[in-house]
Amino acid sequence: MHTLIVILHVTVSVALILVILLQTGKGSDIGAVFGGGSSQTLFGSTGPTSFLSKLTAGAAVIFMLTSLFLAYFAGSGASRSIMKSGAGAPVQAMPAPPAGIPAPPAGVPAMPAVPPAK
Repeated sequence: MHTLIVILHVTVSVALILVILLQTGKGSDIGAVFGGGSSQTLFGSTGPTSFLSKLTAGAAVIFMLTSLFLAYFAGSGASRSIMKSGAGAPVQAMPAPPAGIPAPPAGVPAMPAVPPAK
């Protein structure tokens, strides 16, 4: 079910982009003066406004519904965390200092050994 909604969401997204790009702007009538007189004959004499605006509204409603569905079910999934398991990482003891190095005074943490630069 989730995969079907994702496929529908992507399809409606692409369709919504295409439908919006097909619509003409408000200033497109001035383009008819310079040779674009037959720009609105594809959708009939009334123009594409009513058909494309209904198609845009329908695609937008479907897009919003699928977005809400995907957002709701993405948040309600089981979360996996290593912190909830209760078993932390094993504690590693500091290695014993080599012979000849005095132990640090009580209350002062030992400095880790710095490896030589390569």
